[in-house]
Amino acid sequence: MNVCIFCGSGAGNNPLYGTVAKHMGSLLARSQSTLVYGGGNIGLMGVIADQVLAEHGKVIGIIPDFLMNREVGHSGLTQLEVVGSMHERKRRMADLAEVFIAMPGGWGTLDELAEILTWKQLGLVRASIGILNTNHFFDSLIEQMRIMVVEGFLQAKNLEEIKVADDPERLLIQLGVIPVK
Repeated sequence: MNVCIFCGSGAGNNPLYGTVAKHMGSLLARSQSTLVYGGGNIGLMGVIADQVLAEHGKVIGIIPDFLMNREVGHSGLTQLEVVGSMHERKRRMADLAEVFIAMPGGWGTLDELAEILTWKQLGLVRASIGILNTNHFFDSLIEQMRIMVVEGFLQAKNLEEIKVADDPERLLIQLGVIPVK
């Protein structure tokens, strides 16, 4: 299964984020899933890709050429695709992925999550979407989504489709990536 992960190009201030990213990478490799991600060698992006590769898993990175020029592209991936723009990157990841997961990150992660949620609502993608809520990172965002439902800007069914867990294994089980033990 191809699992697209949206996550930070930074590592965050709490070492827990890196630990959880490594655990997610291990789980993906052991489940024989392919990691699809933004192609970076830095931050949580680099941590998860390195862990999948260390456990002989497959990793497909999609990176825009301007980021390759900044030397943040991961050179050791199973496959690295260089595209012309951030939009092309998101479209290509969406073409490849069967599941999407947002992990802690910044503006880029938020942008990717918002766009894929919109595409799902519009029926442009059918893949499952999950949020890994490590250290309560997404609590405020999830609460904002609930407010959007209450205020009539989001249908409850769209919010209910998003799987949320604070543990990578639990989230991957909810999304059908790994079987229930």
